[in-house]
Amino acid sequence: MVRKIIHIDEEKCNGCGACVTACHENAIGLVDGKAKLLRDDYCDGLGDCLPTCPTGAITFVEREAAAYDEAAVKENQKKMEIRRRMKELNGGGCPGARMRQMKHEEDSEKSENQGILNMASKLQNWPVQIKLTPTNAPCFEGARLLIAADCAAYAYAAFHHKLMKGKVTLIGCPKLDDIDYSEKLTQIIANNDVKGVTIVRMEVPCCGGLEMAAKKAIQNSGKFIPWQVVTISIDGTILSE
Repeated sequence: MVRKIIHIDEEKCNGCGACVTACHENAIGLVDGKAKLLRDDYCDGLGDCLPTCPTGAITFVEREAAAYDEAAVKENQKKMEIRRRMKELNGGGCPGARMRQMKHEEDSEKSENQGILNMASKLQNWPVQIKLTPTNAPCFEGARLLIAADCAAYAYAAFHHKLMKGKVTLIGCPKLDDIDYSEKLTQIIANNDVKGVTIVRMEVPCCGGLEMAAKKAIQNSGKFIPWQVVTISIDGTILSE
């Protein structure tokens, strides 16, 4: 069908992107630094983009073009919004690595000997993997650190309730990651107002690497802070603390 539709003069276009923002139908995009009409059926022919163009590169023409498809535009708008939200969540990287702080309201707790545990999460920070955590996260200021073997939470049923509560949690496995955590942990402890460190390891020998890295970090930080080691058995009981 012949209808009124926009035309973009690439010679006049300076690539500012003002028309891209003004086009609510997402019919215009920047391609190789120039504005381009991406799909005829996305252009409604109303010309919201015209007055925003500082160089006068956009005009109306009448030509053979696909009819405006409102349903297709709405579907595309939904996709664009999902991408926008994912980008916002992502922060330029993996969403799982985005730094967050969580606060949990204090709730009533019933004793273990009644067979009831407080099931609310005690996690205060994200990410928790040592290798993903930034060294200057706000959550470290005034914090008590829990440096734990990642499998400890699976072995010990009351991990959140007994060990994580009130602490900033960092987890790792030197056997799987095959790295020395001590340098990063040293930076975290040295550069922040850390009040104490609890090291939680499994009874297996490979967990000795995590314990040694944490102890080395405390020593290398030059700070005198209280610390303790909690050892969990493979059957899920605390062997020492």
